[in-house]
Amino acid sequence: MIVLYKVRAASKIGFEKLNSVLETMMQKILVIDDDVELCELVAEYLEPDGYQVEAIHEGHEGVQRALSGEHALAVLDYMLPGLNGFEVLRQIRAASSLPVVMLTARGDDVNRIIGLQIGADDYLQKPFNPLELVARISAVLRRSRRQPDQKRAEVISAGDIEMDNRTRAVRRAGEPIELTVVEYSLLEKLLSAPGRILTREELVKDVLHRELSPFDRSIDTHVSNLRKKLGHEVNGAERIKTVRGVGYIYAKDEESKA
Repeated sequence: MIVLYKVRAASKIGFEKLNSVLETMMQKILVIDDDVELCELVAEYLEPDGYQVEAIHEGHEGVQRALSGEHALAVLDYMLPGLNGFEVLRQIRAASSLPVVMLTARGDDVNRIIGLQIGADDYLQKPFNPLELVARISAVLRRSRRQPDQKRAEVISAGDIEMDNRTRAVRRAGEPIELTVVEYSLLEKLLSAPGRILTREELVKDVLHRELSPFDRSIDTHVSNLRKKLGHEVNGAERIKTVRGVGYIYAKDEESKA
């Protein structure tokens, strides 16, 4: 019934959206949270959109299921029995680039930042609107399965960095660099405009697919993670410069060679 409903709906909104609808169908989402009622609520909102939901309520088992290769994305709470969410995320990131949306307590900025630094692709504060979680999941999945188009360069290079949009591979001086889905999208945005200031508002909208809200430092944490992975400098020049109060700028090739 779900498949039939989605196909009929797609025919009404146009064939151009059919592929997006079909891509959503039957993708498996892993929810790692010890709150059984919350897991049921998440499933209640995701399954009508064609997602399958598997709920795990303990950290060790959550890691095992996350590394099974069966899921498109994981929703992870940081307060878990067994292993806490941070350790679960560390173990996932040590072996997998599975997209992860982290759940944190409202106002718990420290834990949110730690989660992003470890490698979460996005976060949502509890209590949350289930529709907002669905939107965050959809945005992360769109980034993870984004395919090259005629206007998008297959290979982007700047200084010692090369990224291949055909394979989503990133190399620094020929050595592979592992990036999360968000880090990849952020780097692509920066490399596509070397020497130009990209505002925080622009980066949040284009990379995280939402509007910048007060006190939201997520994009800054992702930039910090990129600096650590790529190196703060290239040939003596600062790789990603902070323009205080405005945004960021990636060094031009001429600067990196200076």
